[in-house]
Parts: sequence; structure tokens; C-alpha cells
Amino acid sequence: MTPLPPAGRVRRAGLSAVLCAGLTMALGACGEDPDAGTNGIGKLSAEEIETKARTAADAAASVRLSGTLVSKGGTYKLNMRLKHDGGTGSLTSKENAFELMRIGDTLFLKADAGFWSHADGDEEKEPSDSDLEAAKKLADKYVKVPKGDPSYKQFRGFTDMDVLLDGLLGMEGKLSKGDRTRVGGVRTIKVTAGEGGRGGVLDVSLEGKPYPLQFTRAGGAGVLTLGDWDKDFPLAEPSKDETVDYGKQLPKSSEQSS
Repeated sequence: MTPLPPAGRVRRAGLSAVLCAGLTMALGACGEDPDAGTNGIGKLSAEEIETKARTAADAAASVRLSGTLVSKGGTYKLNMRLKHDGGTGSLTSKENAFELMRIGDTLFLKADAGFWSHADGDEEKEPSDSDLEAAKKLADKYVKVPKGDPSYKQFRGFTDMDVLLDGLLGMEGKLSKGDRTRVGGVRTIKVTAGEGGRGGVLDVSLEGKPYPLQFTRAGGAGVLTLGDWDKDFPLAEPSKDETVDYGKQLPKSSEQSS
């Protein structure tokens, strides 16, 4: 007759099996290499992982950047598709929503009449008759932003892949490796900057190329998701009947400079 194992040993074996099953999602099967089947960057230092992510992002031809930005007390929702010769997408705040499109150096802004009727930025001020008339002409049209207009550089920055990635993915403080997790179903490893990630937290893909897939900005300044890396998308100027060339300055810039 085979002797039965002590009850305590049975309970310990059962508990071990439960714990192993619970950890499988994060670490793989108990006793297995958590880097098996990955691109291997999980074995690198935090600094090396961030460098790999930066290199992959710099070499990519395109990306979709979406999420929230918190700046000067306001929260903005960003949804842009970008490549090196232009980009297209939307930017939304509590007061306004508008679309941007850039092809080369040609930049277009599309918004509703409400945006244009308060082009000076004062939502409480009643628009004049001339403001309302101009707003009707510009509403839901692609308005060409003149290069000499003060807002050109500001708006262009939201369509510039290199500028936007450099500006939004900045990490402040000493880097350290964080948890392994998933972003959009893809396995990632976190790189944190500063104590407790106060300088930003970057999720880098453990699958395929080590692209950055999510970035939590320092100081609660928003969370951004990066996807569709190297996936091309059509980018063509709108037709003439959809376009308005306002001239040398947009209404907002004209009022600000007066």
C-alpha cells in the first residue's frame, strides 16, 4: 500500500498550484523564463530599454498618437495620425474642437461656427455681426493657416511627428524598470522616471519592435497611447470647394494683434 502524504503537504501543494496559476498572466508559467517569446528587452537596464524605444520611434515612418494632455489647468483630448511629411487628426478641449491637417508646409484648420465666432478666445464675449458672418463662411471648411500667422507654428507642432514625440515623451529623473503588463493586449515593460514614476512612466513593447505604446506624463499631465507604428495612411489636400484661404492672418490673430 502506498502511504498517503501528510495533509499539510497536500494543502501546500494545492496552494502552490493556485499561486502559480494566478501569476501565469504576468510572468508566464511558474519556473519559466518571463522573457521567453519576447524581443528580449526585458533583460536590459531601464536606460537601455528607453534608448531602444527612442530608436524604434525615431526609425518609424508613422504613428497614431491619442489620449489626454493637461496644460495650464485645461484638459485636451488628442487624436492624431502622423508621419514625417504631415499629419491629420483632432484636438478637443472643454470649449472647442477642431481638426488639423498638414501636408508638407501647407496647414489646414477645420472647425465649427462656434469656434470661429469666438476666435479671440473669449467665450463670454458676445460675437459681433461681422464675427458671425465670418464664422458662417469658415464653418466646417478647411481653412488654410498662413505661414506668417502667429498660430501657424503652434498648430503645426500638433502635426509634426518628430516635434510631438520629442515634446511629449520626455522623462525626468533617474530611470528604473517597473512591472510587466499589457497595453492593448500587447505585453509591455514599464520604465519609470523619478521616485514612484513622478518623472513619467513609459510602457515599451515586449513583442516585435520595442515601440513605446503608452506614456504617463510627469505631474499628472496626461496619458498618451501610441499605436499603428509604421502603418501608412492616406494624406491628401482637401478639394477646393472644401477649402478657404483666409489671407495673411486668421481672425483670432487679427484681433489679438489689434
